[in-house]
Amino acid sequence: MPLELKRPVPSDIAIAQNSVPRPIAELAEDIGILTHELEPYGFTKAKVTLDIRERLAHVKNGHMVVVTAITPTPLGEGKTTVTIGLSQALGAHLGRAVFTCIRQPSMGPTFGIKGGAAGGGYSQVIPMEDFNLHLTGDTHAITAANNLLAAAIDSRLLYENKQPDDEKLVAGLCKKVDGKPVFSGYHLRKMARLGITAATPADLTPEQRRAVFRLDIDPHNITWNRVLDVNDKMLRKITVGLGDEEKFPRNTGFDIAVASEIMAVLALCNGLEDFRERARKMVIGFSTTGQPITADDIGVAGALTVLMKDAVKPNLMQTLEGTPVLVHAGPFANIAHGNSSVIADQIALKLADFVVTEAGFGSDIGFEKFANIKCRASGLKPSCAVVVATVRALKMHGGGPKVVAGKALDAVYKNENLEILAAGMPNLERHIKNVASYGIPVVVAINNFATDTEAEIALIHDAALKAGAFAAVKSTGWADGGAGVKALAEAVVRACEQPSQFKHLYDINASIESKILSIAKSYGADGVDYTPEAAAKLKLFTDLGYANLPICMAKTHLSFSDQADLKGAPTGFRLTIRDMRASLGAGFIYPLVGTMRTMPGLPARPAFCDVDIDMATGRIEGLF
Repeated sequence: MPLELKRPVPSDIAIAQNSVPRPIAELAEDIGILTHELEPYGFTKAKVTLDIRERLAHVKNGHMVVVTAITPTPLGEGKTTVTIGLSQALGAHLGRAVFTCIRQPSMGPTFGIKGGAAGGGYSQVIPMEDFNLHLTGDTHAITAANNLLAAAIDSRLLYENKQPDDEKLVAGLCKKVDGKPVFSGYHLRKMARLGITAATPADLTPEQRRAVFRLDIDPHNITWNRVLDVNDKMLRKITVGLGDEEKFPRNTGFDIAVASEIMAVLALCNGLEDFRERARKMVIGFSTTGQPITADDIGVAGALTVLMKDAVKPNLMQTLEGTPVLVHAGPFANIAHGNSSVIADQIALKLADFVVTEAGFGSDIGFEKFANIKCRASGLKPSCAVVVATVRALKMHGGGPKVVAGKALDAVYKNENLEILAAGMPNLERHIKNVASYGIPVVVAINNFATDTEAEIALIHDAALKAGAFAAVKSTGWADGGAGVKALAEAVVRACEQPSQFKHLYDINASIESKILSIAKSYGADGVDYTPEAAAKLKLFTDLGYANLPICMAKTHLSFSDQADLKGAPTGFRLTIRDMRASLGAGFIYPLVGTMRTMPGLPARPAFCDVDIDMATGRIEGLF
């Protein structure tokens, strides 16, 4: 699908809306997806069924290329644009079989401050409106499943307190056959765990009934929040249970939907059966005696799986130049693990020579979690990494004025200034060295802006090579599409042919404290401090046997440290762990670093102010 490049470059949405996507069934046929493996959602997007993996099990995997970045400005440095441009270059200009695997954006930033996340300019996923909004409803399914579990928790709390009589509780929780209570599958599983044998609830002793049917949830120690895919900081802390009829108040809160553990389970599971097993393990809080309570204890894991049965299938879309894209799972590597799904990678690697995937934010966030969480869960290994850098971000790290979304950039970012740029180079150097320490070649993509000068590009190029990058190449995918990323694609192909020995940052069997310290030292920290609450969770999780899990740090993406304003490549600081959560379904420990929040807020002038629909044509306007 050749591009018709226009100057000046139109808006992202204008470019996307003036493109003509190939029918998705036609694209699927060309790339080797059979008709029965495709579930179309209209003419431009579709679900891919998971049984395709069985048919292609004998096919050798292609190369996986992971795209990450330096520490970004609040504006983002075009990582998705480089990801899409690189795929277009590999497929449309080098003739390689290629797939892109990326995350579905949250509507929080889409309507908040960042705008769309489909790439930009002539390097985009289309239709970009569908991509940035509901797509096929995966995030809505996650929201519904998460909030069903939240409602089930509060309902269980209520009825255990309203019905202290075990017989009434048994009658309320059991299935009925011919008017008599019988065990549900959940109760049978729980009895098997407890070593209890009984044919009917009536056969249980009073002590056994209590063990099987009562959870004794501690209302002050529930860790499961409700979620919403909208930035709404007013919901960070709320009180529920103030209804007129049933008053049982407790304090809780909301997270952004993509920070739900259900999103992480979707991204890391191997299929629907694995999803169900992981859902059963999700810890929602603790009993009054300090025992962990799971979604399976609540009896809702099966219902959660039913809600997610379609969402577990990845979404097939395409780029502006007609290369295939699998969109699956969600963003936010600062408050989640921020990578697209294992399932999408497994499918794409069988269908392509090169799979380009994106890890959220900088290498200290998304790439670290890609390597230590996603690659552990999947067993997959990248052949090389691309680190996206910009003149703008490096000038900010070199002491340039603060960059604020929605406000005009200072003149220093629009004019050549080699001194400030050179002062910011340690940030790039640390990112290169951190990624290279995982045993894979690093290619630096210098994402070019119109105001960048050749001298500035050359300075970044030389510094990158000196820091150990395999190559450093200017990328103009925003203005030129795949043609502007061809040189970068050629460097990536060469890098994938180099010998590599991918390895993880830490030993999975090390202590939780040791693993957190290893990550903190990769940031440049001297050590780690724990609040009393975090220290108590550290001991609790260790005592409960959770120490052999990887770590998913919830940390600001705007600095290597836990302080967003500390730019460059800081050293000599200490990292503060405020709290910790156990995400047993996802399979990781989730430390909250510094003041990092799991529900963003809206700016004074949100992006939604520009979004509307042309009633005459039905076209969406102002999305980005």
